[in-house]
Amino acid sequence: MHNRYRAVGGEERSAELQLQAMERAGIPHATYERRSSDSGRAEAATAMLRGGSDAHEVADAVRELDADVAHFHNVQPLIGPRGLKAAGDAGAKVVLHLHNVRLFCATGVGERDGRPCERCRGRNTLPGLRLNCRGSLPEAAVYAAGLSLHQPKLLGAVDRFVAPADAAADALARRGLARERVTTLAHYLPDEEFATGSRAGGGGYALVIARLAREKGVDIAVQAAMAAGVPLKVAGDGPERARLEALAAGADVSFLGHLAPHDVRGLLDGAAAVLVPSRGHEFFGYSALEAMARGVPVVATAMGGLPELVGAQRCFALDDTDAFSARLAALWADPRLRETEGEELLARARERHGEQRYMNELLGLYASL
Repeated sequence: MHNRYRAVGGEERSAELQLQAMERAGIPHATYERRSSDSGRAEAATAMLRGGSDAHEVADAVRELDADVAHFHNVQPLIGPRGLKAAGDAGAKVVLHLHNVRLFCATGVGERDGRPCERCRGRNTLPGLRLNCRGSLPEAAVYAAGLSLHQPKLLGAVDRFVAPADAAADALARRGLARERVTTLAHYLPDEEFATGSRAGGGGYALVIARLAREKGVDIAVQAAMAAGVPLKVAGDGPERARLEALAAGADVSFLGHLAPHDVRGLLDGAAAVLVPSRGHEFFGYSALEAMARGVPVVATAMGGLPELVGAQRCFALDDTDAFSARLAALWADPRLRETEGEELLARARERHGEQRYMNELLGLYASL
């Protein structure tokens, strides 16, 4: 069960991959989804304040499948705590998969003014209203009220929370979710997305794959690539594109817009390194995992789950753009180093993020409920 976002991101990818894995494993399942893009602002605000809408549809979906488990991803604003409770009342165990800090934070990304932010904790959501984190005071008021008002109902309706990294579970605990209620389940990639070996030694550019939003820190990648003298390709689109294009004016930086997965894989196979310069608490980092699976070295900021994913030695402090740039320059100057790094990351991805490992842990979680 999933409330799809207006903008596609890693959470959509996670939900789709879960469905693919269950299909291949022969697990009977059905999908219930709502789409924020199909609702107007007034409908979304009303649902947020009410704790969800059309909970009877959720209950009907559980009963129709005679479901043992209702596995939710995003529930805001249209499904909400009322949908979670309806699934439990209809006889399913309720799992809520958390891909961000949206239980506490109006934007979900846990970032403010280019830095990690943990001002909103527990039911205290007033900082998000005071700082107008939604960029609209009416929206900020709706989210502050809705999150605080319905949080006890949400916590009471969930049997088990899931996060994609230990660092993500710890971040949720700092904001008020009991750590013992959260199971870590790392994301996976299908077998066909893993390369047979690294091609990074022959790579011709650095690559960023991200939504062009402030919390993704793409400006850090642009500045680092310019300082290192490395050509940069940026795959993705978003509200920061015009500012980033102005920042990169005159440099060897190409903005490619949103690309299909097949095209992204082709870019990865021609890359010397992938940059993941996130500013917010990155719960996981699909672009980093996709690079690892193609045998491409990763240079990342030490945010959230990224050190856990790629290794702390490949991550640098958010403010240390010089170190970020120096690492990129070292990789660019040494094709053999790129190939060695790529092979190490490919092996790490195969061991930790294969589909069979994911399914074993997912089914173990369900069995425990």
